[in-house]
Amino acid sequence: MLTVNNLSVQFGKRILFDEVNTTFTHGNIYGVIGANGAGKSTFLKIIAGDMDPTSGHIHLEPGKRMSVLNQNHNMFDEHTVLETVMMGNKVLYAVKKEMDALYLDYNDKNADRIGELQVQFEEMNGWNADSDAASMLSNLGITEDNHYTLMGDLEGKIKVRVLLAQALFGNPDLLIMDEPTNDLDFETIAWLENFLANYENTVIVVSHDRHFLDSVCTHISDIDFSKINHYSGNYTFWYESSQLAAKQRAQQNKKAEEKKQELEEFIRRFSANVAKSKQATSRKKMISKLNISEIKPSSRRYPAIIFDQEREAGDQILNVQDLSASVDGELLFKGVDLNMAKGDKIVLFSKDSRATTAFYEILNGNQKADSGTYDWGVTTNQAYLPGDNHSFFENDYSLVDWLRQWVKTEEERDEVNIRSFLGKMIFSGEEALKTCNVLSGGEKVRCMLSRMMMERANVLMLDEPTNHLDLESITAFNNSLKNYKGSVIFTTHDHEFAQTVGNRVIELTPNGAIDRYMTFDDYLDDEKVQELRTKMYTI
Repeated sequence: MLTVNNLSVQFGKRILFDEVNTTFTHGNIYGVIGANGAGKSTFLKIIAGDMDPTSGHIHLEPGKRMSVLNQNHNMFDEHTVLETVMMGNKVLYAVKKEMDALYLDYNDKNADRIGELQVQFEEMNGWNADSDAASMLSNLGITEDNHYTLMGDLEGKIKVRVLLAQALFGNPDLLIMDEPTNDLDFETIAWLENFLANYENTVIVVSHDRHFLDSVCTHISDIDFSKINHYSGNYTFWYESSQLAAKQRAQQNKKAEEKKQELEEFIRRFSANVAKSKQATSRKKMISKLNISEIKPSSRRYPAIIFDQEREAGDQILNVQDLSASVDGELLFKGVDLNMAKGDKIVLFSKDSRATTAFYEILNGNQKADSGTYDWGVTTNQAYLPGDNHSFFENDYSLVDWLRQWVKTEEERDEVNIRSFLGKMIFSGEEALKTCNVLSGGEKVRCMLSRMMMERANVLMLDEPTNHLDLESITAFNNSLKNYKGSVIFTTHDHEFAQTVGNRVIELTPNGAIDRYMTFDDYLDDEKVQELRTKMYTI
């Protein structure tokens, strides 16, 4: 389907890709992973033809159509929603435009050309294009009354769905997508997972969403050491198998036969779990391709995120009564009652992200509620990771001095102690002396996590904690919270994070809160809950 020959990419002295040779085969879905800065987005831009490599070339099988998820949200502002979707199939759209223009000036001279175009149009199933585009939009939650609206008049999150429909339209042979789940709600992501899981053509996708990668991928394409290697299986298989391989490499005394048996048992166990899962049937075929010889250790560095508690909290954690909040006269939530018990790990979410952020800001004393009260248990101490952390980094301190601001004892001021916390978040050596006003988004979040670890709190509040983090940090963070013995309230767009950490779900709506002790998947699948959700947002 797609062949990469001797591909090299170099920026100055920095080599991203060095003589890469690989093939992407028909019918497979490839999840492209790699550390931040490894070149994932650059690789997709080269495939799409938006960027030239330093040397080498990409070859798409003749007669095959490639579609790319557009990242420029304002490119189609002068076009209607329906027309924007149809523009996803460039050849079909060009034929339609030429045909429409000739019809307006119909004469004997252009009659033959119209006839030729009609044949082409029919071969591409063009007469059903309008209804196909409309159906795709409706599946993505864009109602018919918006189909003839100009793109420029839509809000950003709706535009994202239209551009997704554009990329999927017309069943392309090769689909290229960079972070397709960004700005999508859980329901739309679930629809996309199901759509791609039953997609019979080739997909190459970059995503930080592990649930999405696990649901759709038949292969993981790992960018490491300036090369690209394909591995059969989804992200979880790649992660767990690479961890096992790294552990085995450290076991010098273990016999080769024992290691082989351990790997085979791992594949058997993993395959059995996938077979029992809710994953789409067509994706289950990937487990038959899992190969022991492909399992290799990775060079990835995973941060050591460890939340200790200074003391264990008592039974009373947090009591909230009749809490309400609004912004600019618009109600975000009202009448929220919450009694948080020891050990609760609450997934807090809402269709309006301003609601969850306001809730955290009120609980942390940064914002006044419209009405209601809240009381923290006397044995609790809280640590908060806000969604917007820029106010913490408005200075030019080194990272050592920055973290020193939050020490509690003279002993903790010691540079060796502070460097140990930074080192756990992969700021080692000279990196710990960087000034904090030059940090990337991901580095800032890692600094905030160092600060939280140092606070040794028994209640954690996390507003979109995975934003800006790479897959390695997200995975380590997720594992840490699963093992954390304290209580947590968190909001996340990461499905895997919500499902594997949370044991209670609270949804904030303008008409009160829905509160259920259940896993996140059970909450989304519960029919009675869904009826209640619809009612609470529409009263």
